[in-house]
Amino acid sequence: MNIALITGASSGLGREFARQVSRDPHVQAVWAVARREDRLRQLASLCACPVRPVPLDLTDPQSLDALRDLLAREKPTVTRLVCAAGVGKMGRIDAVSPADSLGMIDLNCRAAVGVTQLCLPYLTRGSRVLELCSTAAFQPMPGLGVYAATKAFLQSYTKTLHYELLPRGIHVTAVCPYWVKDTEFIPLAQDGKPGQFRHFPLASRSRSVVSLSLAASALNLWVATPGIVCTLHRLGAKVIPHALLVPLMDGLRRV
Repeated sequence: MNIALITGASSGLGREFARQVSRDPHVQAVWAVARREDRLRQLASLCACPVRPVPLDLTDPQSLDALRDLLAREKPTVTRLVCAAGVGKMGRIDAVSPADSLGMIDLNCRAAVGVTQLCLPYLTRGSRVLELCSTAAFQPMPGLGVYAATKAFLQSYTKTLHYELLPRGIHVTAVCPYWVKDTEFIPLAQDGKPGQFRHFPLASRSRSVVSLSLAASALNLWVATPGIVCTLHRLGAKVIPHALLVPLMDGLRRV
């Protein structure tokens, strides 16, 4: 069976990826991975193909063992892999708890790499892999220090994977969106303490972010910037020294 395996599928961009990818003629079923099983079951009404809920907490090392066993038992062809599970916390590095900082590293880095590498034997020519990074990956980010560092790691990993899987005819894309206003990310990252970022101007919407990302994946771009702000940020981060860009971004988040 040809499947799309999507992590973080219970909400936000993961949920929207499930909805849009389910229309892909190369996908016969969506395996939806997230902690909240009730949310995963609700996906069935949104998707154009069968949805298999796979309730796992990817911060638990045993969850990767469970996923490995499921893949080995079912032996699907993973035609679409979307690693959208992630977490962020806003605030100065010394104001974010060690548990929260390590949790970001665990989910954004370890879990993404773990799921991806478990799926590698089940990818085939024409498969597509999308790793959800962030425009924060392009530079050190005051107020999102650990989060930005995890996304820089994931972007670097994804670029290498893109290169190494080219001979197999597999598309790999690092998706680097700007703020997305119709997801849970911003309120959860603020953690009830608004003010770290005062405004989110020109924030995107999940539907456009996902559709543009899927188009970039079809073109086999190794980095997708699905929106004008993240595209300009990517270009700016290439030419403006980080020693200037970091204090500039620190000032902009307070405006």
